[in-house]
Amino acid sequence: MRILIASDKFKGSATGPAVAAALAEGISQAAPGTVIDAVPVADGGEGTVDAALAAGFEAVTATVTGPTGLLVEARFGVRGEQAIIEMAAASGLDLLPGGVKDALGATSRGTGELIAAALDHGATSIVLGIGGSANTDGGAGMLQALGVSLRDAEGHELPGGGGALGRIAAVHVSELDPRLAATEIVLASDVDNPLLGERGAPAVFGPQKGASPEDVAVLDAALARYAALLEQQPGIRAATALPGAGGAGGVGYAALAALGARREPGVEVVQRLTGLAEALGAGDAKADLVITGEGSLDDQSLGGKTPLGVAAAARAAGIPVIAVCGRSTLSQEAAQAAGFARVYALSELEPDPARSMAEAVSLLTEVGRRIGAEVGELVPQG
Repeated sequence: MRILIASDKFKGSATGPAVAAALAEGISQAAPGTVIDAVPVADGGEGTVDAALAAGFEAVTATVTGPTGLLVEARFGVRGEQAIIEMAAASGLDLLPGGVKDALGATSRGTGELIAAALDHGATSIVLGIGGSANTDGGAGMLQALGVSLRDAEGHELPGGGGALGRIAAVHVSELDPRLAATEIVLASDVDNPLLGERGAPAVFGPQKGASPEDVAVLDAALARYAALLEQQPGIRAATALPGAGGAGGVGYAALAALGARREPGVEVVQRLTGLAEALGAGDAKADLVITGEGSLDDQSLGGKTPLGVAAAARAAGIPVIAVCGRSTLSQEAAQAAGFARVYALSELEPDPARSMAEAVSLLTEVGRRIGAEVGELVPQG
């Protein structure tokens, strides 16, 4: 029996590699002799660098500007001339001091500094995974870190944050890092929102970053002004309406408009980087069962999160797949329609969410034992 574990992180509880290790321990206890392989995966957001490191990338650490201007230590992955950057490591909500959100002032500058660090390291191909961002600045901070100048009517460089863009009067792109012209940038994101309007970054994602209805209006107007000036510059692509422009508070827009990025589904990008297709195997080496999962299995998961991507790949290979999660709000019918033969939730063992998160690793080991004991029911015989 060969089982492949391809799980995302359980946010706030365990990384993807830790999830796989705990499940593997439990399965081995209940079903000795089972061959267990692990391929940590992610959807392009948090956990993407962990998945890359588990796939053989080298960790590089850089000191960059956090979302409020304080310096933070952020990791990215490097293998040869390819770099994997996780925006949340530099500009994420989890980096806000005391968790205090700053919808108007948070900046994406640190993400640009990570890109510059990757270029310094010799990268000519960069995967930029976006998700969990604290900013709604249209990627302005990221571009400033890469040499773009954004000035007010007095000629002063604008401070960080989307709110300041309401004062923008001039944009200069002549000092944009020239190395970017020869660099392939992939925007790993499942978000298809435009930058502006009812489905734009401020309206849809701004409230998650602390924006009031008044802040949303201010940010939308500020980003419209910024984009109009930016797109007058040579070499800048009109991108406000492109799918994905609204991702990560508009960092998607800046990447598409100024960095020449192309957008790809994050799950597919990470699967390619980590070699999921090869790990599924073929012929006598094909896996008998695939286990995937994430912290919360819900309607958002059905929109293209990691478990659905893994389930699709397993289904295409003719391999049954089960899901493990902290909690599930999916009906049995919805789970089966998504391709899961069974769903195991930690909440079935520990209904208290706080204790379930705190004890996730031990609970995952117990779930592994359950899977090992029931594996004969999960894998078609003959």
